[in-house]
Amino acid sequence: MSELVRSGTVHWVGTGLSTGRGLGLVADAARETIIWGRTAAKAAACADRLGLAGRVAARELSDAAFEQALRPGDVVVSMLPATEHPALAEHSLRAGAHFACTSYLSPQLHRIAGRAGERGLAVLAEDGLDPGIDHLLAHVLVDEATAAVGDGPASVRFTSYCGGIPVTANAFRYRFSWAPRGVLHALREPARYVSAGEIREAPRPWEHTRSLGERGETFEVYPNRDSLPFIAQYGLPERWRTDEFVRGTLRLDGWRAAWQPVFEQLRTGDDEAIDAMADKLAAEYPAGPRDLDRVVLIVALAVTADDGGSFSGRFVLDVAGDEHESAMARCVSLPLAVGIRRILDGQLPAGLTRAADNGRDAQAQLGTLAAVGLPVIRD
Repeated sequence: MSELVRSGTVHWVGTGLSTGRGLGLVADAARETIIWGRTAAKAAACADRLGLAGRVAARELSDAAFEQALRPGDVVVSMLPATEHPALAEHSLRAGAHFACTSYLSPQLHRIAGRAGERGLAVLAEDGLDPGIDHLLAHVLVDEATAAVGDGPASVRFTSYCGGIPVTANAFRYRFSWAPRGVLHALREPARYVSAGEIREAPRPWEHTRSLGERGETFEVYPNRDSLPFIAQYGLPERWRTDEFVRGTLRLDGWRAAWQPVFEQLRTGDDEAIDAMADKLAAEYPAGPRDLDRVVLIVALAVTADDGGSFSGRFVLDVAGDEHESAMARCVSLPLAVGIRRILDGQLPAGLTRAADNGRDAQAQLGTLAAVGLPVIRD
């Protein structure tokens, strides 16, 4: 692995709901950390909120100012909506800077990552909560299962459900822990998953909601996006038969009933009306200082080999926010910070890296996350 050019400067772009204490870990590791916000005041307020005043620089984001500030070997971190990642990654590529984000890898960003690799630059993606920590847990379980039952013929059931929910249930059965527009538009993304050995299509994912019992609580879960590519990404052996494979979203019990008016609007496909509803809901259900959020992630794998061997394993992440930081910000920003430190330390190769691609690497990262205050329970 050729060594990356590293300047030690990190540009953290965005000051929204997912920016949490991970930014402090980045500031500890970087030579210089710059927060870019819609205004310099917003960036400074973010630094103050996280206790980083005087340790990081705060600047207003504009194309001209950003391009002028970038230097070869810098690390650009996008905390903007996923649609903004490619443009920011292009800025990084032109300047010879590395790029990191927590979002799913889009085809456009995948192409940019290929070009970045040719120039000796690292691109880190899918390194937050979901996607991110869920990838780590899946890789650990698949490695353990393979060690236990081998890679011969077997039937497999895999589920991964994650959600941000309120600590104290409200009538809406939800608390916005990221941009309301993003929440509503994500529900419009069709989903694919495997159930009873067959591929299922879910044009309206919420219509495939089911109940899930977990340690005395009942949640509602539904499939999210296209689960099928992750069968290969998680390294399931080719001779394992997939009876169930679902990556999905978790909500409080009663969520689907409470959200019926939202679903009716989503069915219209009217972008402007959906955006207006997102603004209305954000105003009706504001997150005050006492409205704490909670993140629940449950990843489970069961394998039954044709020769009689079996494996069953489960991980649970259950984190509540506090008056200083939301659970979502903690769970998104800490894994990202660990990944950024790997770029700063020269541990990542040029080109694309996701959170992890094997169980050993994933296990090491889980240990690091536990050390910085984000432990996962082996259930």
